[in-house]
Amino acid sequence: MDRVERCKEKFAELFGGKPVENEGNDPEFMRILQRFIFGEVCYTGSLGNRMRELITISVLAVNQTMPQLKSHIGACLHLKIAPAEIRETIYACAPYIGFPKTLNAIAAMDEVFAENGISLPLENGETVSEENRLEAGEALQKPLYGTEIKERYTWLPGDFAEAVPRWLTELGFGDFGTRRGMSGKDRELLSVVVPAALGGAEVQVRSHAAGALKAGNTGEEIVCALAHAMPYMGIPRFFNALNCAKEVLSE
Repeated sequence: MDRVERCKEKFAELFGGKPVENEGNDPEFMRILQRFIFGEVCYTGSLGNRMRELITISVLAVNQTMPQLKSHIGACLHLKIAPAEIRETIYACAPYIGFPKTLNAIAAMDEVFAENGISLPLENGETVSEENRLEAGEALQKPLYGTEIKERYTWLPGDFAEAVPRWLTELGFGDFGTRRGMSGKDRELLSVVVPAALGGAEVQVRSHAAGALKAGNTGEEIVCALAHAMPYMGIPRFFNALNCAKEVLSE
């Protein structure tokens, strides 16, 4: 198949419809977009439709591009991806993009869920309590990242030397990383993509690339995830992410 036929095949798989031919006000642009994403990028590398769509909605949540986010959440449901896994993908963006932007993405997600007859709220995904969230977070963090953050920020004044690394452990790994609905391997792969999509977070991209490898992802899967994110986040951020992760991925 050439890329036009592959685009038609992939579009049907994801959306249950047909790509643009001459419809709309800008069919030329849409043909370029759809044939590149769905006819080329989606067929390059080892990742399947499920992981690619979770990557896509992560980047769209970072970008706050709600019409496209809704469309791809619909694609996730069309692929029979569990609503809980979609939710975890969106929730996991919060430590990187902040709570307000994540709430925007959640609102878009919930709207699509409601349109598809999915009862809300979904089943509770929490596994930690106020008493053990630090301990549970450390159990996830240390095998992948050691105590690097705690050691790096000992210079902070007063209470912040203790509070800042603790916040990362409790929030990023305790509150979010321990939740049900997504494997640790997949969480770590998405944790490479989200800071890459943010831009200006190259230190975190490198760190999370190393963490993703330790969590069981291959170097090819990490490159594939970044390449799949490229049409949604742009070529400069894609190259920045590859460049800063090169040393880790080449080892």
